[in-house]
Amino acid sequence: MEERGIRANVQTYLWLFEGCFNSGSLLDAKKLHARIFKSGFDGEDVLGSRLIDIYLAHGEVDNAIKLFDDIPSSNVSFWNKVISGLLAKKLASQVLGLFSLMITENVTPDESTFASVLRACSGGKAPFQVTEQIHAKIIHHGFGSSPLVCNPLIDLYSKNGHVDLAKLVFERLFLKDSVSWVAMISGLSQNGREDEAILLFCQMHKSAVIPTPYVFSSVLSACTKIELFKLGEQLHGFIVKWGLSSETFVCNALVTLYSRWGNLIAAEQIFSKMHRRDRISYNSLISGLAQRGFSDRALQLFEKMQLDCMKPDCVTVASLLSACASVGAGYKGKQLHSYVIKMGMSSDLIIEGSLLDLYVKCFDIETAHEYFLTTETENVVLWNVMLVAYGQLGNLSESYWIFLQMQIEGLMPNQYTYPSILRTCTSLGALDLGEQIHTQVIKSGFQFNVYVCSVLIDMYAKHGELDTARGILQRLREEDVVSWTAMIAGYTQHDLFAEALKLFQEMENQGIRSDNIGFSSAISACAGIQALNQGQQIHAQSYISGYSEDLSIGNALVSLYARCGRAQDAYLAFEKIDAKDNISWNALISGFAQSGHCEEALQVFSQMNQAGVEANLFTFGSAVSATANTANIKQGKQIHAMMIKTGYDSETEASNVLITLYSKCGSIEDAKREFFEMPEKNVVSWNAMITGYSQHGYGSEAVSLFEEMKQLGLMPNHVTFVGVLSACSHVGLVNEGLSYFRSMSKEHGLVPKPEHYVCVVDLLGRAALLCCAREFIEEMPIEPDAMIWRTLLSACTVHKNIEIGEFAARHLLELEPEDSATYVLLSNMYAVSGKWDYRDRTRQMMKDRGVKKEPGRSWIEVKNSIHAFFVGDRLHPLAEQIYEYIDDLNERAGEIGYVQDRYNLLNDVEQEQKDPTAYIHSEKLAVAFGLLSLTNTMPIRVIKNLRVCNDCHNWIKFVSKISNRAIVVRDAYRFHHFEGGVCSCKDYW
Repeated sequence: MEERGIRANVQTYLWLFEGCFNSGSLLDAKKLHARIFKSGFDGEDVLGSRLIDIYLAHGEVDNAIKLFDDIPSSNVSFWNKVISGLLAKKLASQVLGLFSLMITENVTPDESTFASVLRACSGGKAPFQVTEQIHAKIIHHGFGSSPLVCNPLIDLYSKNGHVDLAKLVFERLFLKDSVSWVAMISGLSQNGREDEAILLFCQMHKSAVIPTPYVFSSVLSACTKIELFKLGEQLHGFIVKWGLSSETFVCNALVTLYSRWGNLIAAEQIFSKMHRRDRISYNSLISGLAQRGFSDRALQLFEKMQLDCMKPDCVTVASLLSACASVGAGYKGKQLHSYVIKMGMSSDLIIEGSLLDLYVKCFDIETAHEYFLTTETENVVLWNVMLVAYGQLGNLSESYWIFLQMQIEGLMPNQYTYPSILRTCTSLGALDLGEQIHTQVIKSGFQFNVYVCSVLIDMYAKHGELDTARGILQRLREEDVVSWTAMIAGYTQHDLFAEALKLFQEMENQGIRSDNIGFSSAISACAGIQALNQGQQIHAQSYISGYSEDLSIGNALVSLYARCGRAQDAYLAFEKIDAKDNISWNALISGFAQSGHCEEALQVFSQMNQAGVEANLFTFGSAVSATANTANIKQGKQIHAMMIKTGYDSETEASNVLITLYSKCGSIEDAKREFFEMPEKNVVSWNAMITGYSQHGYGSEAVSLFEEMKQLGLMPNHVTFVGVLSACSHVGLVNEGLSYFRSMSKEHGLVPKPEHYVCVVDLLGRAALLCCAREFIEEMPIEPDAMIWRTLLSACTVHKNIEIGEFAARHLLELEPEDSATYVLLSNMYAVSGKWDYRDRTRQMMKDRGVKKEPGRSWIEVKNSIHAFFVGDRLHPLAEQIYEYIDDLNERAGEIGYVQDRYNLLNDVEQEQKDPTAYIHSEKLAVAFGLLSLTNTMPIRVIKNLRVCNDCHNWIKFVSKISNRAIVVRDAYRFHHFEGGVCSCKDYW
């Protein structure tokens, strides 16, 4: 054409450029560019635009930009073309620069411009302020409701964590297309607002918008994250209905859903039916199998993945390593380690962490440490894993060395480092070191990090530093449920149940949803104070919150009902627990023991043994306490034998409960043997023995042991002084008891509690110092309670002091008008003083007020059966023999000086009218039955629910002498050891 002299025009060059596009010849395009320049067509926008297309298509970005700069144009489509080309080459910064130039040159952007620029900003390639400025221009140019612009804007805000701004853009859209819904649902799901994503999907469904595969993928992902597996299963039905069940990424989401749910059969079925699998498909199923412990199947799938020419990535291998770690498959893990080295993945941070985690969980700490030394020391995650490893071994010194060494290497601890070392300090009781690390936490600026603070709260709470823990919680700037529940658990563990429940209520008032630990701690607190109704309400809340099958909550409920004495409800809660552990059994046993249902506690203990569940120290402690409270020394010794067999008898806590067992069962010699053979004793040990001596009337021994305890440098506590003061009271050591009472505050910094004041009143009352006792009560810094007045009234009854007795009775009737003991003591006081009219009036007052006296009962065990007796009881099968034997005992006792005193509470007329046998007290019947039924080598052990009377006490002394038998009687106050005509209390009780 040129040879003929025909001059090419614009259209000619356009056709030639089309040929260059089709042939892909960049060289021809450049030649044409030169001809255009020579021909004077270089100013033509249409040719420049097409030439820019060619340069961009061949990656000649610099030439495209240079050409664009040489062709001044206000045509927005021309600018959009260049912006789109740069965007396709992922040159985001140049896109933003060109957009800025466009605004400077007053070229008005359109929808396409903004859409492209927003995509260039995605992935954090531009500061958030730039995004806000672009959004402002979008609104200014009237595109604030355009789906083409708003859809990428929603996506951009969501990916940068500004999901509320994304929602604002979404809600202002007049016409929402499927892309808009996908962007918003995906954004909510990715930002931890899965429940909102699901609700938005429901709204989309109601709006009759046709769902896309991307929508289902996002919603399924949301269901998986918050474990709404049933809903995910329903969505699966929708997916099949809409014909999207063959879409790869939808199937991947379904595989992940079912894998996390534990329905691996469904996951594998979906996987096997997929037309096209990608790496994510394999990774989803491998991860699911690994998490559920099916390491063999996960490894088989890994081999199939390789056969399908699918190259595993780091996520695949990390999942497989996790599978091996979870089942302790160290050998298979080492094979994977070899594969990692072979494939060149060994420098990947995820792989390094997974390999180290493998060796740690397989307890191959030596290999773990060797591997750790070969890794990049800049990876703080690996240092954290080693901290956890040595923490699990209980090696605090090595953990602390790692902690210091990483800082010497120039690595700053992060929010995971501090919790790792702090948890080790917590578990090993190293509070001092924990406090030092807390100081470093503050210096490094992590004092407001919720993860670090939750561990600090847990550490201080478990060590009893509750005020410090509460202070950290109050300074937290974020509402963190873990921190709150750690504090609630701390209060509960230290028996501050009211504070725990108050804090739980405060947490709810602030809108913080409790987790399973919070619910179980709150229910345990309710159990501690027998707040049954409140515990049931919290149970209902936990059920609504989705924790109906949580083991810790189930165990707490068992404890609640058992401690409240609701045996049937406790058994029902226990049966509802599918995977019962020894904590479940312990909750039932200890709960029954603490609520006084000791027989049920021992029955459950027997069932636990039959079920093959291994008992621990807590189990034995609860069972021994139950036998102690029932005075069942035979069963107590059987449990003691089991403890010896399992090795728990060497534990200090075990010996402590055994001392209490033998003391409460009347075998003070066994208690002494257990105490003196202990390799290590704590304050509880000394308290148990001092209390045991006191209960058995060995006051001098109790005081001597207390003095020895002080010489050894052990600090006595409130329990110690109750035992010592009680011991002084029972043996008449008045001056010593008063001296010990004064020393509580002066020498030991202990504020006396009501029970200590009761002991002093008892001390003075027994010694007939009733005026001193009254003065002591009137000068007390605390308000006297019913026990103090009852103690004074009891002493007045013994010493026949009507004036002070009536004074005590008036106060007692004001405090407890329904208590029968007050009326009985007052009536007896009048009777022993010969004030029969006053006695009758007291009895009539008791009758008018509907108060009934607790009947006296005594129990004795003979041949594995418990025999109970009432006063004048004739219901026993051997009643005739028992009464005949009592007559014989009375006659023989009378021969050596016994004089009956059974009528001291009856006037002359009553003595004449009443059958004498009707007033034989229950303890006499029990003792007589024991002498008839038990061999001479066995001591007679009788338990009575009330205080033994003077006549019975005197009678049993004589009987022990004429029968030459040891008789032990435990009444409501103490033990009496009768032997050879003498009682251990020396007639002072």
